[in-house]
Amino acid sequence: MARYRGPKSKIARKFRDPIFGPDKFLDKKNYPPGQHGNSRRRKTSEYGIQLQAKQKAKYTYGILEKQFRNIFKEASRKKGITGENLLQLIESRLDNIVYRFGISPTRAGARQLVLHRHITVNGKIVNIASYSVKPGDIIGVREKSKSLFVISESLKAHGKNYSWLEWDSEKLQGKFLNVPPREEIPENIQEQLIVELYSK
Repeated sequence: MARYRGPKSKIARKFRDPIFGPDKFLDKKNYPPGQHGNSRRRKTSEYGIQLQAKQKAKYTYGILEKQFRNIFKEASRKKGITGENLLQLIESRLDNIVYRFGISPTRAGARQLVLHRHITVNGKIVNIASYSVKPGDIIGVREKSKSLFVISESLKAHGKNYSWLEWDSEKLQGKFLNVPPREEIPENIQEQLIVELYSK
């Protein structure tokens, strides 16, 4: 199974949430896609609601089912609340950190930068998007890639700051300070529903 590369607005409308960023089509048509998207539908089952929560998380972070299930298993083994552990593990992925720093405007773009060897961790090139970043790690743009237009433009437009990240705009590198607490993860995901789904 390949990653989803279809119409993003269609998926955003399905969940009625701009999971891929600002979406003018979602603003115009804030109802599910399809011929009867704006009509009344029968009530969604409990399983359907849980499944939708999982699908929304997968689309938001660009993670395939097998990867997602493996992350959930790891979250289950850790101490603490499984749902929070799940989101924290996903937030610690290298492609997500690159996106959070603003090196790329999208997670898909961040994944591509990692795969194309433009990103370093502690001075060494890492081309694995799912690489788990640890507190204290330094994530930066490779020296030869610092002049890339796509990176410089993304950083110019980036205006978000996160308490668990520290960015050095001169060196084009940042530090992963700590695993983010759930209340500071901005994604609108109901992780408890995902835990209930996998616990069946």
